[in-house]
Amino acid sequence: MAYQKLGRDASARKALFRDLVTDLFLYERIQTTEAKAKEVRSIAEKLITKAKKGDLHARRQVAAYVRRETVDGEKDAIQKLFSDLAPRYSERAGGYTRILKLGPRRGDAAPMVYLELVDRAE
Repeated sequence: MAYQKLGRDASARKALFRDLVTDLFLYERIQTTEAKAKEVRSIAEKLITKAKKGDLHARRQVAAYVRRETVDGEKDAIQKLFSDLAPRYSERAGGYTRILKLGPRRGDAAPMVYLELVDRAE
């Protein structure tokens, strides 16, 4: 199978991925389940690769997927992606994210992980 359904229909799954990718770009590290992280990782890496092009077409393609949200009045996710993250990864040919395992979640024992951008500011 090409992807995991994660117990959701297509529209709910797309909304979940959009929210997780937006949060990943804003905070550079998110805590989620391992299955969700593995699906979001491929989407985030493709969007970062598009952002490295830096042209208007790439910006519109990213804007069609990433939500416009800000963190306490700072840059929104799209602006941060193009101004901060894309230049940071200009020399890197992929592998912009990493998954760090945390252990099982209390309650349902789902394997929890951190999905984070490599070379992130601490």
